[in-house]
Amino acid sequence: MSSSDPTSAAGPAAKDPVDTVPVPGPDQEAAAGDRQGGAATTEEPAPVVAAAVAADVADAAAEAEIETPVEAEARPAEAPPVPLEVDIDGDNEDGDSAYASDTSSRRTGSITSSIVEYQYENGRRYHAYRSGQYVLPNDEAEQDRLDLQHHIWRLLLKGALYTAPLKLPDPVSDVPVGPDDAAFRILDLGCGTGIWAIDMADELPQASVSGIDLSPIQPEWVPQNCRFHVDDYEDEWTYRADEKFDYIHGRALSGTVADWARFYGQVRAHLKPGAWVEMQEYDAWIFSDDDSCARAPWTMEWVAKLDEASSKFGKQINVAKHHKQWMIDAGFEDVHEEVIRIPIGPWAQRPDLKELGRFERVHMQMSVDSHTPALFTRVWSYSEAQVQILMEGVKNEFRSKDLHLITGYRFIIGRKPATDTS
Repeated sequence: MSSSDPTSAAGPAAKDPVDTVPVPGPDQEAAAGDRQGGAATTEEPAPVVAAAVAADVADAAAEAEIETPVEAEARPAEAPPVPLEVDIDGDNEDGDSAYASDTSSRRTGSITSSIVEYQYENGRRYHAYRSGQYVLPNDEAEQDRLDLQHHIWRLLLKGALYTAPLKLPDPVSDVPVGPDDAAFRILDLGCGTGIWAIDMADELPQASVSGIDLSPIQPEWVPQNCRFHVDDYEDEWTYRADEKFDYIHGRALSGTVADWARFYGQVRAHLKPGAWVEMQEYDAWIFSDDDSCARAPWTMEWVAKLDEASSKFGKQINVAKHHKQWMIDAGFEDVHEEVIRIPIGPWAQRPDLKELGRFERVHMQMSVDSHTPALFTRVWSYSEAQVQILMEGVKNEFRSKDLHLITGYRFIIGRKPATDTS
């Protein structure tokens, strides 16, 4: 597989092209940090970087004022990737940007004190329920990242929340139905801040939306047709036979599941006949149409070690390319995948991709801060200083105007056979 093609790996046996990229080893990090002007705590302390990222997000939201979502580049997974054109003469500056959620809804229901007795590690806060099962934090910085990514997902879908061809009943009125009275039931797996579930409940008052997550970080005030539960979707699902769903949605679940065959088996078992599942996932890898990957050693070391560490942890993160086949193997019909490639930074020629790139560059810097500490300290035994040096090296490359790095987002849908009444 070439570094320019996020779709060329057809199955679990495919490998990513890390062997072609010069990767600095752990013992070279200190020297590499010196080459970039010293360790992160000397040249660009983490608080300064965090402030810069926050400023990035604030400016971009002010600049964007997107009323009609952008036309993102979508194509079937089987088609070869179309190279993104570089804007050589245009304005590639960021204006740098920002995103803030103003979600005012709140989550109802009580939670036990043990669920909110969070764990703290490497300066980040992690979930307490099933502690250690999930390697990303749940603190305010991570919630901001999830809400920013939600904005990116919606831009990619021209403002839509899903791609599955749902057959929705007509709403009886504009007043949302009660969670137990809806004719159309939706389940959101790994709901995070709850922003997708809340938006879905607002847009579909005739449906009920249930979100589950390990962390109780959702708002307290929500539409009356929306509810949240603290739960682990890797456990045995205990919904009754009369509680099957019309649509099950999961987004950015990479690195959260140890047994995907079992996962999709449970999804199928709890869908109504003819109902849809949709996974919205990102490739936990970096691509380029030129030699940018070869000139980004910090970035390529980071994604290679991140993926290997997640595999050692038991929940591989770079699995987006496998979901289509997993759905087929689980017996779903009409399985379809779309892949959208967007730049990291505003270097693309097309205005829509330039705007997406501004947001994605901010998001990817936040992702480095979220994805790195737990796996690299627990699996690779990195010190906190080594983690900081690596993260700053990667983020410096994401900010480089000389690199044309690309990320991949995927939308995969499948339908439970109408004849399957189990």
